[in-house]
Amino acid sequence: MAVSSGGGHWVQLMRLKPAFDDLNVFYVTLDRTAAIDVPGRRFYTIREASRKQKAGFFIAGFQLLTILIRERPSVVITTGSAPALIAVILARYLLRAKTIWIDSIANTERMSGSGQQAGKFADIWLTQWAHLAEAQNDNVRHPEHWGAVL
Repeated sequence: MAVSSGGGHWVQLMRLKPAFDDLNVFYVTLDRTAAIDVPGRRFYTIREASRKQKAGFFIAGFQLLTILIRERPSVVITTGSAPALIAVILARYLLRAKTIWIDSIANTERMSGSGQQAGKFADIWLTQWAHLAEAQNDNVRHPEHWGAVL
């Protein structure tokens, strides 16, 4: 499962698409017109969820739960957003899927709010900025830096 919100998160996820060419992958995002970017692939849309749209969390959570039960992914990868965090949590704890969070390249000074939370749940937790991955002597998990998608 490859999941993200729209805009820059989706653009970054699409930059990773060639890595999924030989895999049985399906896509989840917020905008149904994005289906044009993944022809021939299973595609789902979910509701936006954010601090400004708190009710959206329940709806998006239910939609994601339905998709996860139907598809049963073994891996979930995301380039971020609050709805994607819901997908990571549900997939990890309900399906025991491996989860990969790649925080948006737009977050140059610190991890996004969802990205900070993702560190508690994602098996692989990545930042696209090397300086955000620098370990400090505080015995706290830090994101890893494997490069950038843009």
